[in-house]
Amino acid sequence: MMNEIYLDNAAATKMGEEVVDEMKGFYSEKYGNPSSFHYKGLEAKNAILNARLKIAKILNCESDEIIFTGGGTESINLALKGVAFANKENSGQNATQLPEFSNGQFLKTCNLTNRIIHKNKKHIITSKIEHPAVLNSCKWLEKQGFEVSYVNVDKEGIVIIDELIKAIRKDTLLISVMYANNEIGSIQPIEEIGKIAQDRGIYFHSDGCQAAGTLPIDVSKLGVDLLTLNAGKIYGPKGVGLLYVKKGVKIEPWIQGGEQEKGLRAGTENVPGIVGFAKALEIAQKNKEIENKRLVKLRDRLTNGLLKIKDSRLNGHGTKRLPNNVNISFFDVEGESILLHLNEKGIFASTGSACSSHSLEPSHVLIAIGLPHEVAHGSIRFSLGRETNEKDIDYVIKTVPEIINKLRKISPVKMNRGGKI
Repeated sequence: MMNEIYLDNAAATKMGEEVVDEMKGFYSEKYGNPSSFHYKGLEAKNAILNARLKIAKILNCESDEIIFTGGGTESINLALKGVAFANKENSGQNATQLPEFSNGQFLKTCNLTNRIIHKNKKHIITSKIEHPAVLNSCKWLEKQGFEVSYVNVDKEGIVIIDELIKAIRKDTLLISVMYANNEIGSIQPIEEIGKIAQDRGIYFHSDGCQAAGTLPIDVSKLGVDLLTLNAGKIYGPKGVGLLYVKKGVKIEPWIQGGEQEKGLRAGTENVPGIVGFAKALEIAQKNKEIENKRLVKLRDRLTNGLLKIKDSRLNGHGTKRLPNNVNISFFDVEGESILLHLNEKGIFASTGSACSSHSLEPSHVLIAIGLPHEVAHGSIRFSLGRETNEKDIDYVIKTVPEIINKLRKISPVKMNRGGKI
């Protein structure tokens, strides 16, 4: 049987054995509905409570600030749409508009519970490299009468702070910028953006799905008002996520039904998933420093090996990137063809976000950092994981050049780069 080298951990991770063990009993023994008022129900309810307390300790927040959902995409939809509609019109009697300085800066607010909500705030700011869950939610909100500014990133995929500041208006309600990009791994200056938002009385949401396993997620240090996390990216179960919602944030539920999750996420809770999520996050954060050092060594080994291939380039920031992300463009070849040949060799990677894999369009992230369409089409993302080792990396370094050389020989078109790349 062919050896399998799985390098698509940004799309999905294999559940950890400790996580599986933690969840088992909630499928066969502790199967009660958490809303039921009997022993089996209370047993399940207590399991959720304990999971919430564990996660709250990691995030450095209150346990009732955590809302469990069906995944990262749902959490993002709740954050953006929930905040947008909750604050579209001011129904409060005590809301007061903040005074302005001559330069248009808003008076700094002391804390979120005293945040001032302007009447009919309808402006949202995000970046051009966000996950489709953010971008498509924003496009939908535009159809509902909201206005969205899409801020540029630089050639390394970092949000241009000056543009973000210039985009802020009197009616800006929310800024949503991801913690780390899922395709090219670039880590954003979240703390700086959080400070900018806080100083101007603007809510700040961050998609932290790719960051939860390797980066600090203390919400008070990050300065976020809302944070999205996803268990399936950190060796936990698929189909479960969470949204951290800071106290004082005005937000409307997006799924109607019962009163679960403080009324913000109706539906019977996924008890095994929530229990597994807490365990997975606990393990990831506990081991991240040691594991990050190991991954960075492997990541750089793979990067250096692949960049020896003629006409190739690394996408994303050279150092401010996730420890497990290697995104390389190979000129004059198609990414899908590379993937097929890699698959035949037992190497599993991707051309970008799994959520965009059905689209024939080039990656919006690679276009945003300035790559021509034909170069973006020849890009491959290798995302390393806990089971990746030096032997795997060396096999990939040996195999990929053979595939690229073979494909270039049969490629009908050679790109005229003109020194732009």
